[in-house]
Amino acid sequence: MKVFINKRIPETGITMLKEAGLEVTIPENDDLSREEWLQYCKNTDAILNVGANAFDHAFFEQCPNVKAIALFSVGFDHVDIKEANKRNIPIGNTPDVLSRATSDVAFLLMQSVSRRASFYFQKVKDGNWGNFDPLYELGQELYGKTLGIFGLGRIGFEMAEKCKKAFGMNIIYHNRNHNEEAEKELDAKYVSFDELIEQSDVLSIHANFKPEQSDLFNASVFKRMKKNAIFVNTARGGFHNQKDLYQALVSWQIWGAGLDVTNPEPIEENDPILQLSNVCVLPHIGSATIEARNGMVRLAAENIIAFSKGEKMPHIANPEVY
Repeated sequence: MKVFINKRIPETGITMLKEAGLEVTIPENDDLSREEWLQYCKNTDAILNVGANAFDHAFFEQCPNVKAIALFSVGFDHVDIKEANKRNIPIGNTPDVLSRATSDVAFLLMQSVSRRASFYFQKVKDGNWGNFDPLYELGQELYGKTLGIFGLGRIGFEMAEKCKKAFGMNIIYHNRNHNEEAEKELDAKYVSFDELIEQSDVLSIHANFKPEQSDLFNASVFKRMKKNAIFVNTARGGFHNQKDLYQALVSWQIWGAGLDVTNPEPIEENDPILQLSNVCVLPHIGSATIEARNGMVRLAAENIIAFSKGEKMPHIANPEVY
């Protein structure tokens, strides 16, 4: 079976695939255009995909030979699941192995924004240490404040646990369903979406993104948040309207924002939000640790290998395909 991998991945994954007797193709130059990527996809049986290439109706029409797709990610919002199901194509993903790493980044962003760390680091790099001013660009402490989680799954749980243990923060959350584990272990309280945005001192997004949630966090939402609130998004940039977020920040409707994902992504280098002292932006590094990436490649390879043996993918986004 032919397997196409569109970008370099940890060597352990490639070794697993080859030892399973699979024919692996990785382009020397992995900065592929859409057309180049499609050309590779047309000539393969299975794809191990890195990045946000769109597996939409047009893709499936142009690549009828593709029988399985293993994503090098947890999220699968770039895949038309209905179309994949219609064609009996299993879509693998990589849950759980990056929960700690991604929650670490959310925790990092929260603290960086609360103490304006990236702003002050830039001043040091610019040789502008400055004189002591007891009122200049002060941060805020997080002890005993309320953390609101939108989407309390494994990543959200890890974030909540860190905040509870480090700062004694109170945990509220909004989910489709109650998280009994979080309620028992972290004394987390289920609230409505309205209560979440109105009561949170820090609001952190950890939900799976769906198209109907585009710009969910917009001007009307930011206006109802606390003046001291810190908005953190490590899930998908599509959740927030970035222009509305900028306006909320410059007008002090909310206190600050930490983003590992942006809208659009990558962020435009002249985006005015990058000039604000109460903002920290990272280039989608939630899973960028050695441990997380090795875990991801293991799950992705396991999905491909299981498919090649006629078995169900063990880590799958569309189990209904079976």
